Amino acid sequence: MPKLTELKVKNAKPGVHSCGAARRPCPPSCQKGGEPIAKRYADGGGLYLEVKPSGAKSWILRVQHQRRRQDIGLGGYPVVTLADAREAALKFRRMAKGGENVRAAKKKASVRIPTFAEAVDACHKELSKGWSDKTAAAFKSSLEMHANPKIGHHRVDEIESEEMILALAPLWTSKPEQAKKLRARMGQVLAFAKARGWRADRPPEGREVRMGLAKQPDEKHFAAMPFDDVPTFFSSQWGEPETSARMALLFTILTAARSGEVRGARWEHIDLEEKLWNRPGELMKSGKPHTVTLSSAAISVLDRVRILSGGVGLIFPGQRAGSQLSDMTLLKVLRTSGKKETVHGFRSSFRDWAAEKTSFPREIAEAALAHEDGTKVERAYRRTDFREKRAALLEAWGQFVAPSISQSADNVVSLQEARSA
Repeated sequence: MPKLTELKVKNAKPGVHSCGAARRPCPPSCQKGGEPIAKRYADGGGLYLEVKPSGAKSWILRVQHQRRRQDIGLGGYPVVTLADAREAALKFRRMAKGGENVRAAKKKASVRIPTFAEAVDACHKELSKGWSDKTAAAFKSSLEMHANPKIGHHRVDEIESEEMILALAPLWTSKPEQAKKLRARMGQVLAFAKARGWRADRPPEGREVRMGLAKQPDEKHFAAMPFDDVPTFFSSQWGEPETSARMALLFTILTAARSGEVRGARWEHIDLEEKLWNRPGELMKSGKPHTVTLSSAAISVLDRVRILSGGVGLIFPGQRAGSQLSDMTLLKVLRTSGKKETVHGFRSSFRDWAAEKTSFPREIAEAALAHEDGTKVERAYRRTDFREKRAALLEAWGQFVAPSISQSADNVVSLQEARSA
């Protein structure tokens, strides 16, 4: 039966320290004599009113979870009245009797659930510590541009497949690749929210989201020039005026590099003596440094372009001082020559040639393209970058594409040797 009344609660006082002596109050020898201490008044059923030395009063409920005592704070008096405290105590006692962890449930209930837009900011702030600047910027900008305007005001625990579909629909068929990245990033935010205790459920499965959207058009690969046509195209361009864009395209073909890696290449990255192009991580898609072996044909291109750039700064500079070429500038060289293929497609041309015309193992060709090949465990145990074999492969590619500017066959690995390597 409850022991407290509103009057008792109102008049409850803190306790007084006692040293254990027979006399009351404490004798002069006790340095704490008469000092107030916190005191608890029992109401029954594990509910207590605690009065602190300052006179502040608060409610505490004592329950058990897995045979361990838990003291649950229910708030301070008089904001929380005796009736309020008894009502809350009844609720939590029932939870404890049902086997729930009352402390954890109460803590979770008190956590403020952020909106999706706020979760985006929190997720970006934490996860970007392990990302490159480019990855971090792309992550946040795509979500702020496409997801936040649609669902940013929703609490992050309310985001389900319906909300994801709402954000994805405008891009799903018109820009499928961008939509796929957006879906993955939204899922990353929701997974982060679950890890922080802001939502109980996992992100909606990809299949569930796709079921509510139209079928995406078939994936289109970068249009690539058949490798047998590359030597003729290269020869036709070698005889044209030596513009920065044209020479960058020819260097891209010979190194099987990505356009951005070539456009950002600087003379300080080149070791002409060792015939190496040491690309820093900021140039690479993976964010990891990578060394490219330079064929004699690629060196010939560099020898010519040195006159254009002076051998300092960007190897293939744009028209404005210190500016890079744009990707469209390289593509324009192709279009002006009547070609419909893409600059990136020359990587496919190289890969097809390596597979069909040489006997180099696939991991050598993949390494030349700076692709991560094999399982994570295999890569962890691999201690070589196949530099010598990559050099032989790219030299053979240079001879195939540009025999007129490659070293003589006496000084390099022949294509027949490449096939048997």
